[in-house]
Amino acid sequence: MTDINAVYKSVLESDRTAVVICDLEHIIIYMNPVAKERYKKWGGEALLGKNLLDCHNEKSREMIAKVLDWFKASKDNNIVYTSYNEKENKDVYMVALRNEAGELIAYYEKHEYRNRETMKMYDLG
Repeated sequence: MTDINAVYKSVLESDRTAVVICDLEHIIIYMNPVAKERYKKWGGEALLGKNLLDCHNEKSREMIAKVLDWFKASKDNNIVYTSYNEKENKDVYMVALRNEAGELIAYYEKHEYRNRETMKMYDLG
């Protein structure tokens, strides 16, 4: 039988956008390869085990805390739009991660680029 954890990790590792997952104490517990490269000038992989809040200004820390409280308030509160990055033409969200019982166990920031795909469809060449 396939190890589902290996499958999940593979999904994250192959994502073309940065994925940084934090526990409920804001400790960075996972960074995919894109995130390690994207945040290299701030420490990259060395950020693992560090507090995410230390990487943000006071206003951002306040908003992250508010979103986390909102996630905790209801099992239905699972995603919130946080910003638009004009330079990179992307929307940014915070997403709740929950266990099978619906309990909040972690969160991450999701980046969705608005740029049209330039890759040819089904180009296997």
